[in-house]
Amino acid sequence: MLGKTYDSQVCSIARALELVGERWSLLILRDAVFGGSTRYNEFQRSLGIATNILKSRLDGFVAAGLMEPHRYGEQPALYEYRLTRKGQALAPTLVALTEWGDEWATDGEPPIVYRHATCGSGISQQTVCEHCGSVDDPTEIRATIGPGMPVE
Repeated sequence: MLGKTYDSQVCSIARALELVGERWSLLILRDAVFGGSTRYNEFQRSLGIATNILKSRLDGFVAAGLMEPHRYGEQPALYEYRLTRKGQALAPTLVALTEWGDEWATDGEPPIVYRHATCGSGISQQTVCEHCGSVDDPTEIRATIGPGMPVE
């Protein structure tokens, strides 16, 4: 969606930004993942987003495999946009971004709290070491070359 602005970046963050990095993208996905929004008018009403931008984002999500269109009306043809597994997999990222916003970009108490639907307990996103468990100090995290890095 961002175009080819990250061609020189061999990085999964840059690749993800190509799909969900535009201004309204994460808010549309938030409404789909946590609000259950599927219909164009639901997104438009909730976000107040311009119709041309909403159409562009939804079309981009379909092209990227984050959503699938399903026709629900004949005259005129009306579609809802259902999240795919790929789109649903963004939920932990949205929770993590919300937690960051609660800490660094919100005055006062969190405006949204995520809860486990089964038991009602709070949900949080954590960084976990495969061996040691929870990693709370970000200075303990190192980025290293992975198997997908080109040789050159």
